[in-house]
Amino acid sequence: MTALTLSTAAAPGLRADAIVIGVAKGDKGPVVAPGAEAVDKAYDGGLAGVLETLGASGAEGEVTKLPAPAGFKTPLVVAVGLGARPEKDAEYGAEALRRAAGAAARALAGAKKAAFALPVEDSASVGAIGEGALLGAYSFDAYKENGQAAAAKDKKNGKAPLAEVTVLGAKPRDKAHKLAVERATAVAEELNRARDLVNTPPNDLNPEAFAAVAQAAAKEHGIKVQVLDEKALTKGGYGGILGVGAGSASAPRLVKLSYTSSKAKKHLAFVGKGITYDSGGISLKPAGHNETMKCDMSGAAAVFAAVVAAARLGLEVNVTGWLALAENMPSGSATRPGDVLRMYSGKTVEVLNTDAEGRLVLADALWAASQEKPDALVDVATLTGAMVLALGNRTFGVMANDDAFRSVVHEAAEEVGEAAWPMPLPEHLRKGMDSPTADLANMGERMGGGLVAGLFLREFVGEGITWAHLDIAGPAFNEQGPFGYTPKGGTGSGVRTLVRLAELTAAGDLG
Repeated sequence: MTALTLSTAAAPGLRADAIVIGVAKGDKGPVVAPGAEAVDKAYDGGLAGVLETLGASGAEGEVTKLPAPAGFKTPLVVAVGLGARPEKDAEYGAEALRRAAGAAARALAGAKKAAFALPVEDSASVGAIGEGALLGAYSFDAYKENGQAAAAKDKKNGKAPLAEVTVLGAKPRDKAHKLAVERATAVAEELNRARDLVNTPPNDLNPEAFAAVAQAAAKEHGIKVQVLDEKALTKGGYGGILGVGAGSASAPRLVKLSYTSSKAKKHLAFVGKGITYDSGGISLKPAGHNETMKCDMSGAAAVFAAVVAAARLGLEVNVTGWLALAENMPSGSATRPGDVLRMYSGKTVEVLNTDAEGRLVLADALWAASQEKPDALVDVATLTGAMVLALGNRTFGVMANDDAFRSVVHEAAEEVGEAAWPMPLPEHLRKGMDSPTADLANMGERMGGGLVAGLFLREFVGEGITWAHLDIAGPAFNEQGPFGYTPKGGTGSGVRTLVRLAELTAAGDLG
């Protein structure tokens, strides 16, 4: 993991491999952002002109490298685009700083140390720069020969992540700045752990292996953990989780992680879909739709990371995470279309499509979580392709049984830089899930399929419990090139939103 430090040292005298500065897009060309005054002065105030000559415009994520000026102990200046210049007297937004820091960190792979001289207005900007840099420096090399050590030596195939980030203009002894760094480090490290889980091949991350990772982390951070194996699930009547896992040689698991604070006044419950591989089951996915299905446990990874982050931050709120883990495979023992499952809640579900399996495991976990009467319940899942069609690859949908809570979740997501959009739960779509055989079917109308899935889940939320559903099918796995602090592959979508909800609850601001 990349180290994160603070420094008030003057840029010219700082020893590092590079100094990172910000450049914004102005009306008449690039504009040097605050924080880079010493660098600009060394260029006799002409740094913006030099950058423009090199083709820089200040556009978001743009990276321009140039030799450091005479007198600097760093050999390289890295100018990173912040996007449009803010209006007069306005500050650069936290997300702009995150993305810029992330882009710079990615561009500095292979370097040992970089000093980030981006705009520092307050502790929030310190945290944003640190978080963005740590997320941008992420690399998943576990399955490359000799891992990062080989990558560092073999420049043709890759480089080790940036080893150390120093945020200039931030005060190491300032309490607010220190807390911002501690938060950025905890959130980024756990989010990157979620990315690791999503990127791990399914032959190495089955439900049992995922449960073992959760157990190890729980022991390390003082979190209580309970794992229900196939025998316990059978005894408890968890028909949804068992039905989905019936076709796999790897048995399902339900993992409960409980972080408690002696000062807590509220209790949050998070539920994550953890399909460690989704073939579609008997309703087999077509060719071209299987290759990335190791990411179908991204919701469980997000919940796991959020609970651990809450524990590391010592938040004054009780947080329970439920990881519904199963592998969805076709075999002679697999659940068939037309089968009826009796869920943990007692309701029966006619399975019309075994590829609509995520809602089945979530249903059992939602009902289990509901029995503890949390103050709010949030599930996270790569649930439907319909949500990707509706919102694209970078935005997740937010549904809820309470409009005010849906707004809180949406605002929390936007605050931490996760693109989200509130979606409705139209009552007329519920009728499409009526079944002549069971209490309901796991499929309904094709149009609005993401909303239908949300309505299905709502059936398994306990009465009187405030609930929200995050469908992260789009942003959970990035199949395109990296951007900002987002890598190719697993992204850790949802982690920061859940952590922010826990912080708001601890502060008494959840509503």
